[in-house]
Amino acid sequence: MTRAALTGVKVLDLSRLVAGNMATLQLADFGADVIKVEQPKVGDPLRQWRKGNLDLWWREYGRNKRSLALNIKTQRGQELLLSLVRRADILVENFVPGKLEELGLPHCRFLIENSRLVILSISAWGQDGPYRNRPGFGTLVEATSGLASMLGFADGPPTLPPIPMADMITGIYGAFSALTALRHRDATGEGQIIDLSLLEAIYSVLGPVAAEYERTGRYPKRNGNRSTNSSPRNTYATSDGKWIALSASTPKMAEKLFQLTGLGDLLDDERFATNEARVRNGDETDRIVAEALGKFTLDELMRRFDEAGVAGAPVYEVPDFVTDPHVKARGILAEFDDPELGAYRMHAPLPRMSATPGRIRAQGPRLGEHSAAILEESLGLTPQEILSLAREGVVGQ
Repeated sequence: MTRAALTGVKVLDLSRLVAGNMATLQLADFGADVIKVEQPKVGDPLRQWRKGNLDLWWREYGRNKRSLALNIKTQRGQELLLSLVRRADILVENFVPGKLEELGLPHCRFLIENSRLVILSISAWGQDGPYRNRPGFGTLVEATSGLASMLGFADGPPTLPPIPMADMITGIYGAFSALTALRHRDATGEGQIIDLSLLEAIYSVLGPVAAEYERTGRYPKRNGNRSTNSSPRNTYATSDGKWIALSASTPKMAEKLFQLTGLGDLLDDERFATNEARVRNGDETDRIVAEALGKFTLDELMRRFDEAGVAGAPVYEVPDFVTDPHVKARGILAEFDDPELGAYRMHAPLPRMSATPGRIRAQGPRLGEHSAAILEESLGLTPQEILSLAREGVVGQ
């Protein structure tokens, strides 16, 4: 079997919920030894995201990691943590700024123990600024960043994404930044602290909205499924009660679409002849396109679009996606045989790498599943010492 790209990289994950777990998932999928440091009896709150008593969020985003149940609020627990810090390459935490200092574990203490350590510190608002001490979740930064004000229809309320979008984007930034810092460390011997906020991560993907406002006085408002950059761009009902998505992002694509659907005359109408005109006349553009597309079934449209090279895609629900032939051919979903739940599918490791692909080795572990093994292998503790720590409430098994 091919040696994993991150074999030998040791990660201590003190984070909870989504962003930190998304970051360390990337590292674990490609071979890093990720030790989840969790509070005994409580564990990562992501374990409690259950549907029908199934902890599938944890099993997927905690995969390939090892769980150490360690009470870092105790002196002995902190001593054990610092011993692990000396052997680590990366430490990930997402405490509210100032909380680690209250526990007696400031970042500088970690760096004193290990000057080569890369510390990825994730927070909602950042390590400084007026909001640094505020608790926060992705929902709040999705609101403050301006994202929620852009989502939804003009006559409806600001809309929040139905998924932890800010956390997921932050997690991917986190993995990238940790590996970037690790490359610097390997070249110079110098560790560092990465200050990564959910607010800045989600804002970074919104486009040049600040520049647009400063230069023109305009900024994005709720506009349904439309784009301010191209038209037509929306979802349209088909004759069989299904939906198709279109994005005519180039003039040539719009021309192909109009010719294929019997709307070629629009290209001679100044209201629709150019992309800028179609964006300006968005209501009428959508009305005409919707009427034309509504005469066809979804399958008919997709067949015609594929033959003509027109960009369109069906609007899927989950059952449609998991049975799609392209999804199957690409292996977008990887089947995992869970020893407790049996076989089920989860997203395959990303990105796809030709020489060192990621791999799913294990589902998210039970709380404290690897406590004894980690303390014995990494710190040389004996079974008797580990049992004593368990009795004292320092370690969970």
